[in-house]
Amino acid sequence: MMFGENDLTALWITLKLAMVTTLILLLIGTPLAWWLARSRWRFKFLLEAVVALPLVLPPTVLGFYLLIALGPHGPIGSLMEAMGGQPLAFTFTGLVIGSVFYSMPFVVQPLQGAFSAIGQRPLEVAATLRASPLDRFFTVAVPLARPGFLTATVLGFAHTLGEFGVVLMIGGNIPGSTQVVSIAIYDHVESLEYGQAHWLSGSLLLLSFLMLMAVYALNRRFVVVKP
Repeated sequence: MMFGENDLTALWITLKLAMVTTLILLLIGTPLAWWLARSRWRFKFLLEAVVALPLVLPPTVLGFYLLIALGPHGPIGSLMEAMGGQPLAFTFTGLVIGSVFYSMPFVVQPLQGAFSAIGQRPLEVAATLRASPLDRFFTVAVPLARPGFLTATVLGFAHTLGEFGVVLMIGGNIPGSTQVVSIAIYDHVESLEYGQAHWLSGSLLLLSFLMLMAVYALNRRFVVVKP
């Protein structure tokens, strides 16, 4: 059998985690990237450094501090308990929070670059036509930044698919709840079940390759048809 029941469940949890994380990152990352691309605040580099921190920080370090914050004795976990809820560590919601932090630069940075590449001229022309700032953003900036949105979406999704250290620290390894594909592969390898590890690894490899191939192909098309 190619996939066991736990493998299929882990695959579904992984895909759901990637979809939810990517959607949240697009919602919060788009205004953040727009501000970073347009702001002239002298200390903007501090926020840029925070956004880029997961690129250089070991995943286990980020996962450890998130685990402390989301656990029953952490500030967020204690607040959840005080409100009648449960601590977020070792839950799917905790996985989402960790994934949002860990994949943030893969969404924010492509969007920031796309917004910066637009320049001032198209927005100034729209302003002379009495377009409001919100109109200029949605009717001018967003369409011109389509390649950046495509890249950010695919990179955020694909990066979340391959997470290991962060999700292991925050969610543990609970089959059917927080076990994602990367952890399931590790379990198979530890158990010398190389056949099942191969099917899971190959599935992620193929999916990631197809997604990246689509990004490059579509971005090339945007460049070719750009007036």
